[in-house]
Order: sequence, then C-alpha cells, then structure tokens
Amino acid sequence: MLRFEHVSLSYGSQQILDDLSFEIQEGQMAVLIGPSGCGKTTTLKMINRLIEPTAGRIYLDGQDITTKDKVELRRHIGYVIQQIGLFPNMTVAQNISVVPTLLKYSREECDRIVRELLDMVNLPYEQYAHKYPSEMSGGQQQRIGILRALAASPPIVLMDEPFSALDPMTRRTLQQEVRALQQKLNKTFVFVTHDMAEALDLADVIIFMDHGRIVQMAPPEEMLAHPASGQIQDFLGKFIDLQSHKELTAADFMRTGVYTVSARKGINECISKMQRHNVDTLIVVDDQARYQGTVSIADIRLTGHVVQTIEPLIRCNTPTVHAEDNAKDCFDQLISSGAPYLVVLDGQGQVAGIITKTSMASAMAEQLWG
Repeated sequence: MLRFEHVSLSYGSQQILDDLSFEIQEGQMAVLIGPSGCGKTTTLKMINRLIEPTAGRIYLDGQDITTKDKVELRRHIGYVIQQIGLFPNMTVAQNISVVPTLLKYSREECDRIVRELLDMVNLPYEQYAHKYPSEMSGGQQQRIGILRALAASPPIVLMDEPFSALDPMTRRTLQQEVRALQQKLNKTFVFVTHDMAEALDLADVIIFMDHGRIVQMAPPEEMLAHPASGQIQDFLGKFIDLQSHKELTAADFMRTGVYTVSARKGINECISKMQRHNVDTLIVVDDQARYQGTVSIADIRLTGHVVQTIEPLIRCNTPTVHAEDNAKDCFDQLISSGAPYLVVLDGQGQVAGIITKTSMASAMAEQLWG
C-alpha cells in the first residue's frame, strides 16, 4: 500500500504541491491525470525520492520511505519513462536483468526471469533476447523498458507517460499489455498521463490534480457519473454523456414550433394557413393557448361548407403526453397508437410541441452520436 500524508512541496514562495493525502491499495492501477503543470509527475517522482517533499510523509507498505537508502529504495521500485532509457550497448536480456544483477541474482535466475517476461509479451526469447535496442521498433523497446521495471518483482511500478511518443495503434496495444501484466502479477502501478481515454482504459482509480491539489480521486465509473468539477467534465469530454444523468423525457424528443389555430377561427382562414405552411392538420387551442384538439383538411372538405368556424370540426382523437413524461413510454405510445404524432402539453395544458417518428429518430441519433 502507498500512502501520502499531508505532503507538500514548495520552491521559495511557489507552492508546487499542496497538502496531498491519499492512499493507493496494493494491486491497484492508479492513474494521475490533470492539466500541464498540475503536479502529477512531481507527485510520481516523490515516490522513489527523485524529488523530496518539504512537508509530510510518504509510506510504502507501512514504512516511511525516508528511512530507507535512496538507491536501495529505487532498486525495489520499477520505473518506466517516455524516453525508455534502455542501455544501447546491452542486449535485451542484459537490459531486463540490470536490477536483478545489482541485487545479486544468479545468472540462471536472471535468465529465467528474462524468458518468463519475454513470453508474457509475446516476444520469443530466441528471437529477441540477444538483440540490441537499435534493432527494435519503438513499441518493442518500450515493452523491454516495462519488463526491465518488472524484472526484480518490485511491489510498486511507476510509469510516467510511457506511451505518449508512440503511434496510436502501438499505444493501444501496449496499454492492453500493461493492464494484463499488472493484473496477472498483482502489482501496484502508479501511472501518469494527460490522456483521459488512457486513464479510463487503465485505471482502477483516477486521481485528478490541479495546481498541486487533488480535485477528485475516484474509480472511472464514479468519475464519469459524478465529475467533481467543470474542469474534470471538460477532460472527460466525449466520454461523459450528460443526458445519461437524467431520465430522458418527451421534452428531449419533441418538435417545437408547431402550427396552432384558435377554435373561433373561420374555415377559409384555416385553409389558408394550412396552404401557407404545407400541412394538412392544425392544432386547435383556446384563448389561453390550452390544447383543444385538432382540425384536418379532410374534415373541412367534408363538412366545412355547413359551418362558420372550425369549432364543430375539432377532433380529440390525437394522443397527448406531457413534457415531463418518460421518452420511452412516449415512443411506445406513438408506435402502439398508430397515430402520426403525439401532442406534447406543458404543465398548464398548453401545447409545447409534437413527437413524430421523424423527430424521435432525429433525437435518438443526436443522443447517440451528437
């Protein structure tokens, strides 16, 4: 387990980290993320004492890391960086064995570790163990960098934006491999990234930082559901569906700007309005704009010659729903009723819009694909 207790760092009057307190459980993949300059890499480097805090304590497996020799501490903490840092004059096997050799592992034990680790990432020993870094692709070199960090079976592995220089396909493959390795070996990983997609794919817990403080620490699902700030919401971007946090209603799917007419209007005036707007039905309202029913051109042609206003021709057979009604229920009603549309009413019984099959399909596409 890794624990920060009130850790701060300042250079003169400049506060870099401000009172960090958090715990990462054994076997977790914790991802530090935030805007540039937020302190995530500085926080990572404090774990292996590349940077020392000006206040607070850091504990690894219950032991204050300042009580251990720095060199000895680092030999028991894996470290992977963007620049990879393989020794160019050493073979793959020699690079992987660097820390085990320093820890006085036997040659046979080192060879066993190399074989096992190469097998885990599908790099056959016979083909790759004796190659030099310059003979390998960037993705393969980064794999070796990761294996080197794991070679001495450290309890914790630090990774500082290790994939940011790689092409998207290689990056995605390595993300999957790292996650699989972390879970298989049950190691604690602390991973720094600026890419929220990477954080969501890898993390058991995400630690979002800004200006040297922790803004939110939560599992991906919780952060997606309840981002603690607008800044986190911006980082989540396309991965967060704001509509999913509320139940979709008829108001989300209706078409507004429908054509209405007063029940006291004359026949010819209604016909003219239908012609101007190229519709065959008008929604009828009273003087307070409350819904009364509908009038169609078919009914006007049938009996319009014997009445003065449209009031006797009003029909009330079009289904109505309310703006706050559940969208799925409205959709089911539209399909089962066989009606061409539903009339949507607000709380005062006034016409808010209509739901048609076309408006429903368009709104669904907007919800799904934006």
